[in-house]
Amino acid sequence: MSGHSKWANIKHRKAAQDAKRGNLFQKLVRAIIIAAKDGGGDPAMNMRLKTAIERAKAVSVPNDNITRAIKRGTGELGDISYDELTYEVIGPAGVAVLVNVMTDNRNRTTPEIRALLARNGGQMGSEGSVAWMFDRKGVIEVKGENLDEDALMTVGLDAGMSDMEESEEGFTMYCEPSDLDALQKALEAEKYTVDSAEVSMIAKTPVEISDVEAARKVMRLVDALEEHDDVQNVYSNFEVADEIAAQLEE
Repeated sequence: MSGHSKWANIKHRKAAQDAKRGNLFQKLVRAIIIAAKDGGGDPAMNMRLKTAIERAKAVSVPNDNITRAIKRGTGELGDISYDELTYEVIGPAGVAVLVNVMTDNRNRTTPEIRALLARNGGQMGSEGSVAWMFDRKGVIEVKGENLDEDALMTVGLDAGMSDMEESEEGFTMYCEPSDLDALQKALEAEKYTVDSAEVSMIAKTPVEISDVEAARKVMRLVDALEEHDDVQNVYSNFEVADEIAAQLEE
């Protein structure tokens, strides 16, 4: 699948560390608020909300917090005004980065992101300068040992899957965002373990980084962006060669 980065292997292991960060709950709750505000408070009718709730539950966000976030989004607890912004960034080694932000004060967040980029070798691009390098896709991670690839592919294709590739712990499946819910339900109906299901931005043509120092600079930028309180998602088009990834983990 074009656009799947070996960086995902590093990022997957890093997710466990992210769960310990104090701002993770805040980010997940904010995602629920925005999803409920945009599409209503019923996760059965709002795929984005359903995904946001599942991500929150996966790291043990309390149910009370989730319920309160939904009510805030639907206006039951008063109006909430978050803006959803996407910054297009050119990073070290020319990599493309999309930064998805949710903020209650864009006049604060934008200068902070610009300063963060300046400190870490990135620069803000103009509208459209980076986004064209990515496709918006539904992405489902199916976990399991000794999975029958042909059987899994048959289920996926019948439910709208467009592509599939082997991953570290199973298979990654891709589809159009509108088919994500149907594909997830079809997999669960066949008793497959769906580890995650979300809409993501997938690079059309990954850029491989084969220099250790360049890889460090890019990773430093991505880490800094992910640690910002208002940043929800960071997507990039770089791919780290296996031998470089091994050196970075030493």
